[in-house]
Formats: sequence, structure tokens, C-alpha cells
Amino acid sequence: MASLAALLVAFPLAVAPFGPPPAPGDAPAGPPEAVPVAFTGTLSDTVAAACATPERRQFDFWLGRWTVVDTAGRELGRSEITRVSGGCGILEHWSGSDGVGGRSLNGYDPQTGKWRQLWVGEGGLLLRLEGSLRGRSMVLSGGHRSRSGAMVLDRITWTPRPGGEVRQLWEMSRDGGKSWTTAFDGLYRPSSS
Repeated sequence: MASLAALLVAFPLAVAPFGPPPAPGDAPAGPPEAVPVAFTGTLSDTVAAACATPERRQFDFWLGRWTVVDTAGRELGRSEITRVSGGCGILEHWSGSDGVGGRSLNGYDPQTGKWRQLWVGEGGLLLRLEGSLRGRSMVLSGGHRSRSGAMVLDRITWTPRPGGEVRQLWEMSRDGGKSWTTAFDGLYRPSSS
């Protein structure tokens, strides 16, 4: 594999300043400035190092193949959680026992120090969540609009448990966070299939 340094000699890296996107109608100040960047090693070494930080491993307890059950032990579905994008992201493949599935893409944002999740369900639900590790639990929150247009707050907590299990508790608030109801309470149990 060609080294990244060799690739950058042929193709300079263009970078733009970080910050909010320009407001509608604002013209960009000009093209991004080309910045020479020097790396040693191969591209795969550089990518692996970028995604091997302790922060990017905080959600590793959720990785695996799971059978998900409710508090009474009834199967709710199956989920497979894997690392993607060179270890920089986590992809969830959910298959509900009711035949409805969904996917989530999760990643750590080093600029904000937050984890982000984008969930897309087959029923049309789209969730954008962000948060962080609190104690041993990953807590992500956000909001979405109900079908009637009302704002709904979402808070999802994943907590590792003894025996390699993970509890996922999804709570929703329709009153701006004054009260919360349980939307989903599942126990992820390691699955052999």
C-alpha cells in the first residue's frame, strides 16, 4: 500500500476552517486553503491510530450479536453491533420480532467530546441523538417530531450488566422533559446465532 505521505505529494489536502456552516446567502470567503500535511507510515496505520483512542472505545461493551428480551424474558428481536469505517464507527443492525427493523450509525466526535447516533427505522422514525459516557452507562438524547408534529424528547441509556449483557432503556418525554415514559426496555443477551 502506498504511504499517505506519497499520496499527499500528488494530492494536497484541502482543509476549511471549523465552525458553523455559512448562513444562507453568505458567499464563502474563497476556496479552502491547501495545507501541506506530513505523515509517516501507511494510510492504514494512520487511520488505525486515529480510531484507537480510549474515547472511541467507550461504547465497545455494546458490540456483538444479541438476542434482545423484555423485562419478562420475551424475545423482542435480534441485533448485531459491529465496528465499521476502520474502527471509527459502530453500526447496529436491528431485526425486531414484529418484522420491523432499523439501523443506527454511532461515532465519537472528538471536536465536541460527544457520541452521536443516527437511527433510521423501517417504520419511518429518524432519531438524531448525542451524549456521552456517564459512569458506566452511555446516555444519548435528542428529539424528534411525532406524526402529529409535536416535539418528543428521547433519552436512551445503555448499561453493561453482569454476564456480558447490556440493558437499553429508551425514555420519551412529550412535556419538555418534565416527565418521562418508557418506550423500550430491552436486555441484550449474547447470542450464538
